[in-house]
Amino acid sequence: MPNRYFVISLLIVVATAVLSVGTYNRWWDLRLDIGPVYLSHLLGWIGFAFIAIYTPIYSYAKRRTQRGFKFLLNTHNVGNLIAFTLISMHFTQQIGRPAEFYPELGTGLALYISVCLMVLTGFLMRFKFVKQLSKTWRFIHTGFVLPFYVLILVHVLHGFGIV
Repeated sequence: MPNRYFVISLLIVVATAVLSVGTYNRWWDLRLDIGPVYLSHLLGWIGFAFIAIYTPIYSYAKRRTQRGFKFLLNTHNVGNLIAFTLISMHFTQQIGRPAEFYPELGTGLALYISVCLMVLTGFLMRFKFVKQLSKTWRFIHTGFVLPFYVLILVHVLHGFGIV
């Protein structure tokens, strides 16, 4: 019997792919106004907020306690995969826009690649696909955290026209 968190994680990855393809192809419209923003932006902000807030909490808490480590780890994994789903829907909605409204991809593309690499290396580490490289994966995985924070800051500032 495979690890249930592996199955849950795999289902979230498949759901992310389906939701991303559907969003890109406009099977559903995420341009729904929610106050002053579109739903797609709100989804991206929620995904970013979870990663940006929970990751440092997880990093700090895992060093302070061994009792709840498994809960912290599973929340980190499943929560970040769901956050990645929301970010993917935001990203694919942006790149699926018609040519006349196509976004400038610079910071968004760099940020999405950074998040994809964090998710990929985290997935490889969590489920021990290549045990011999676990220290390498950990180094790479944690190495994408600082660029993530820098890129999200630049992306938001760019979105507001400040940069």
